[in-house]
Amino acid sequence: LTFTQDRSEKRTMPFSPLLLLAALISIAFAPMAQSLSSSTSPRQQQSRRAAMLSLPSLLIGTAAATTAATTLYPDAALADDPGSTEMKFQRYPQLRFIAALGDPKASSGTGADKWGLWRDDPGPRGVYLRDYDRKFKDGVAPGGWTLDKDSIWIEEHGLVMPSPGDLPKRSLRKSSKESLPYKRYVVTGARDVTTVLTLHDDGRWELAKGSLYDVTHLPCRSARYTPSSGSGSCVPTAEDQSVFPVKPGAAMPKLANSACDKQDYAVLFVLGEEVLN
Repeated sequence: LTFTQDRSEKRTMPFSPLLLLAALISIAFAPMAQSLSSSTSPRQQQSRRAAMLSLPSLLIGTAAATTAATTLYPDAALADDPGSTEMKFQRYPQLRFIAALGDPKASSGTGADKWGLWRDDPGPRGVYLRDYDRKFKDGVAPGGWTLDKDSIWIEEHGLVMPSPGDLPKRSLRKSSKESLPYKRYVVTGARDVTTVLTLHDDGRWELAKGSLYDVTHLPCRSARYTPSSGSGSCVPTAEDQSVFPVKPGAAMPKLANSACDKQDYAVLFVLGEEVLN
């Protein structure tokens, strides 16, 4: 990997994925950690702190950390971009999250058109199932987001979350304003693998390294609950809170309401996206 020190100088040095991830966390995610500590319950704080601490916390020089957290250069381009000698990625100012479907053992597949993206942590704006009836007034959560009663997203603590938004699958080349039918992200499960995820606008996806399981953050569990017998029929109850929290890597539980179908989603940490000049 290489990194840029400034716009006029480029230096090459050995740089492991763990060191890269440490740089991103140390620079980009401190404000998020502070926000989480002030906006979540003690139990949720502990879990989210654990998720943050599961990312490597190596000590590195300030200049290198700042540079690496700003611009990332994987050392090889993918075959479908023959005009590029290396891929350049811009890190996000805060962590994003992909909700993904697919075979955990697969490194490529289809169906990414059914994936979603949270541009910030949806947990702090969530509502516990025990408060479902009391806090969703006219379908609006205290955090200001509107509940889709036919698409209810719940996380590992029994928090009903905002639904993820659309996951962009096209890129824009800045120089020519050309729209390209793919988009690349840097993703990780905060364990051993940090790699490039390529999404195509026809729903195909592939990882440059590892499997979907390798880039899944296991403590973050999520599932989408939908009605099986007509709009509005899937209604959670306060009693559903008793089957949470969910252990890392475990399947999300079914709700007591038999009219609710469940679809589990993997959660991927998204560190940045490709920049095309």
